[in-house]
Amino acid sequence: MTQAPEPLEGTPLIAPSTVDHPLYDQVVNACRTVYDPEIPVNIYELGLIYTIEINDDDEVKIIMTLTAPGCPVAGDMPGWVIEAVETVPGVKSADVELTWEPPWGMDMMSDEARLELGFM
Repeated sequence: MTQAPEPLEGTPLIAPSTVDHPLYDQVVNACRTVYDPEIPVNIYELGLIYTIEINDDDEVKIIMTLTAPGCPVAGDMPGWVIEAVETVPGVKSADVELTWEPPWGMDMMSDEARLELGFM
């Protein structure tokens, strides 16, 4: 007889986003305007944006990753995201933190990204 696995405890690998904040959808749309220059899909659909945290002062913190630590735009892409998000009306400031945990994988891409890249 098999038992149901016990629920895992602890901190999630990817922190939850502030999806109930009124600016959330606009911030997501701003992230969708940033593209990895080597892949013709925006970074949100690629799954590079892990967490969008928006506090009560409308300050945005984004935790993101890159497709690989040696990505040639590693030093530039966080700035591109900040520039895009800071154009959203109501956002007071934006900050981006790069993380490598968990590592990005192709399974993090949206169905739209998979379709665009011919994986579906």
